[in-house]
Amino acid sequence: MNAPLYNTQILRLAASVAHLQRLEAPMGTSEKRSPVCGSRVTVDVDLDAEGRVAALGMEVRACALGQASSALMASHALGRTQGELAAAVDALTGWLAGASSAAPDWPGLEIFAPALPHRARHPSIRLAFEAAAEAAAQARR
Repeated sequence: MNAPLYNTQILRLAASVAHLQRLEAPMGTSEKRSPVCGSRVTVDVDLDAEGRVAALGMEVRACALGQASSALMASHALGRTQGELAAAVDALTGWLAGASSAAPDWPGLEIFAPALPHRARHPSIRLAFEAAAEAAAQARR
């Protein structure tokens, strides 16, 4: 795998993170940090009556990989359930660890294929997904 880790697609995506404003009174909030690089992502969620993400807010202080991952998570999280978010975390974690050769069923995650051999970068890629799943679980309680 000779693709550059920080390619134009990742850098462009990192610059396009949506929902960068925190929610005022969220139903659930989670902050995740990567001890390796110090990246930090905080996700706020509100759920609708069916338990789907109705509103999302974030604060992202992360490297380009963490920012790009946050952008992908945020652009497709609305309307998802806590179970769908947790399944995305599991699939992403497994794919990064080499348990699956196919990228997870979440739009755009294949962009991180160049990061597969860089295990120290995996926590940054997972941050937003882990925070969103945890915030949604908290909101369901």
